[in-house]
Amino acid sequence: MAGTIVANTINTDTGLFSTQNAYSGIAKAWAQFTATGGTVTINGSFNISSITRSSTGIYVINFTTAMANANYSVVAPTTFVSGSNYVVAVPFISSGGGVTTAVPTTSSFYLATVTISSGAVYDPTYVQFAVLSS
Repeated sequence: MAGTIVANTINTDTGLFSTQNAYSGIAKAWAQFTATGGTVTINGSFNISSITRSSTGIYVINFTTAMANANYSVVAPTTFVSGSNYVVAVPFISSGGGVTTAVPTTSSFYLATVTISSGAVYDPTYVQFAVLSS
């Protein structure tokens, strides 16, 4: 038997619908945070349990509910800092004696913020990103 369910609102505290993992083509997580003075403050987020600064310009992003797999994409825009200095957020990069590739997991990923002019890691005032997955 086939049919159609029409609902104006679906409310749930747990399960797939609470984390949007039941939906295809929408953000599974996002956040906007400040990182000045070495202190991370999450200003707004969805499905993000914490953001930790591991060193200058290097952040560990932790999901509240894990992704279905580690094959997700992270979109992070460029941020204006001052003068002609811009900072770009680069997913899956960490710092362990130098900036290196960090493999994403279902529960977390690394995000680095570096200046476009020199490639140096930098703590910008605002950082934002979205996580997309099927």
